[in-house]
Amino acid sequence: MSAAQPVIKRLDHLGLIAAFCHEIGLPGIIDRVIPKYSDHNVSHGDAVLAMILNGLGFRSRTLHMFSDFFETKPVAKLLAKDIEAHHLTDDVLGRTLDALYEADVSALYQAIAEHVVDKLGLKTDSVHLDITSFHVDGEYAQDEDLNAIKLVKGYSRDHRPELNQVVLELICENQAGLPVYMQALSGNTNDAKAFSEVTKRHIHCLKAAQNSRYFIADAALYTEESIRSLDEQQQKFITRVPMTIKSAKEALMNLEPEQLSHIGNGYSGCWVDADYGSVSQKWLLIHSEQATKREQVTFYKNLDKNITKELKALGQLKKKQFACAVDAEQAMSDFANQCHLLGFAQSTIVKEPIYSGRGRPKKDEKPTGYHYLIDATPYTDLEKVKLAKLKVGMFILATNDTDNTDLTMVALLEHYKSQQKVERGFRFLKSPEFLTSSIFLKKPQRIEALLMIMTLSLLVYASLEHKIRESLTKTEEFFPSMVKNKTTTKPTARWVFLKFEGIDTLEFGGQSFITGVQEHQTRLLKLLGVLYEAVYS
Repeated sequence: MSAAQPVIKRLDHLGLIAAFCHEIGLPGIIDRVIPKYSDHNVSHGDAVLAMILNGLGFRSRTLHMFSDFFETKPVAKLLAKDIEAHHLTDDVLGRTLDALYEADVSALYQAIAEHVVDKLGLKTDSVHLDITSFHVDGEYAQDEDLNAIKLVKGYSRDHRPELNQVVLELICENQAGLPVYMQALSGNTNDAKAFSEVTKRHIHCLKAAQNSRYFIADAALYTEESIRSLDEQQQKFITRVPMTIKSAKEALMNLEPEQLSHIGNGYSGCWVDADYGSVSQKWLLIHSEQATKREQVTFYKNLDKNITKELKALGQLKKKQFACAVDAEQAMSDFANQCHLLGFAQSTIVKEPIYSGRGRPKKDEKPTGYHYLIDATPYTDLEKVKLAKLKVGMFILATNDTDNTDLTMVALLEHYKSQQKVERGFRFLKSPEFLTSSIFLKKPQRIEALLMIMTLSLLVYASLEHKIRESLTKTEEFFPSMVKNKTTTKPTARWVFLKFEGIDTLEFGGQSFITGVQEHQTRLLKLLGVLYEAVYS
């Protein structure tokens, strides 16, 4: 009989993730909402924790490879249950995704996020809305579930327009960058429409928004419907104004350089009163020196190219045949509105007869019908060129917080620039090391649930980073910096994870040991608390 062999499993940074999930009671929250009644080794809460560990393991494994991922991990220690890697099958995980969908992923996620925000004691003064898309591999039949997202082609931020898309909408708080709301949307969802829906239906019940002074988003939020809805709910907003709005163009055209006041860091600005959408607001016209230097280089270079592009598009439009004069006039009007550089001295609609035979019609032959063509005389509109030049290095921010004397130009700009928190979250989710670079599951409902798992992973990552930084700052402790022989109190969670590599569990003779723990890791674990120390002991 051979002697028992020691078993070594990789713990690394996964212990930090597992400890935080147990600290906030994540598996228990999931199990209370969607309990599993059949005989089982893995509850839905256990399965969700396993998927988060996989996602933050930075090894990019698809569902059917989960067991392989956990073969080298101390599963029982991480999940705090008598569970082995072979229990984490694709069938178990797939059924958990189905259960999450049935429970309403957005509502369940919102409840978890509010619990985490309270647990961390975060006091936010703004929330940030943004949207992104992921491409989806594989063919999906249309589902009978009318509430399920549609996997269809749409605007691809991954530059894969040939593939179907799924859209993820997030609202993040500004202190730690935690996503406090998530919504999966169909691949062809329009940003402005999605923002309008969230302002009408969800802001009033979003605790983080209620506790925040400002609701912040990019120009897709700035529609009459959305800003009016926010204002009616007494929600203060900060958003970028689209330069396509007539009053925005007029504001830029009427701006004199001497009206701009220095803000700092290469920015200067000017306040303008506005009432777009019947909402009383202040606009801040901002000029950026850095953006001007960057964009002026290409402005004149691209001017002729862009004029030629619009002339070419006009040529294509003039070849198009329309069934009636009204359609032709509407097409010409839409085209003229889209032209940023061309104006039109005149445009006429030409009525042409249609004959049944080929070649020249016979004398006195009557046409079988008519089609309509556009004839237009273009010119380079110098006013449009001037406006295009004015836009170089310029942008406009809007807010309905008109009575707040503390909202200076600097403060408004800083609030808006913190929109980078949610953009950072999207970059994290799109990292090739995170879960999968593209998504392929059996049905749209599971994709919607997987987007919740991805957002939960971002929530755990951002929360753990905040907790680590707060613990270091409060105790004046430190952690090794990325710069050699330097220390820091604000390490990224990714850097901490890398510095926890090389920690293993050794199982031998019925006992378990932890190997490879270094001094800087021990110090951090002590700061984080007994639950973290227990995982690594």
